[in-house]
Amino acid sequence: MKRIDPWSTLKFSFVYSLAGLIVLLVAVVALYAIVDAMGVLNSIRSFLHDVEGGKNSSGIATWLSFSRVVTVATVIGIINVILFTAFATLTAFIYNVCTDLVGGIEVTLAEKG
Repeated sequence: MKRIDPWSTLKFSFVYSLAGLIVLLVAVVALYAIVDAMGVLNSIRSFLHDVEGGKNSSGIATWLSFSRVVTVATVIGIINVILFTAFATLTAFIYNVCTDLVGGIEVTLAEKG
């Protein structure tokens, strides 16, 4: 391989990381529903309420709401999309510079006989 097109790498890695974002969000929603149905979240909320001493309702337990969990997962997923796309494109540029210096990778295909 002599050269990898950075523009096609950018497009492919962007679409690939968007698919990863969708998988992440579906997994978060499914796991949240399962854990909530098992009663684990209510148990954690009551434990945190006991630890906080019932001072106020804006403690750590508010981070366990469905909207907050999905929002955090979405933000992390969007950051992942940006970083994955940037790193893949940067890697294509670095590969192209290296192949200009050393001549690329030679691939030999042989017929199985």
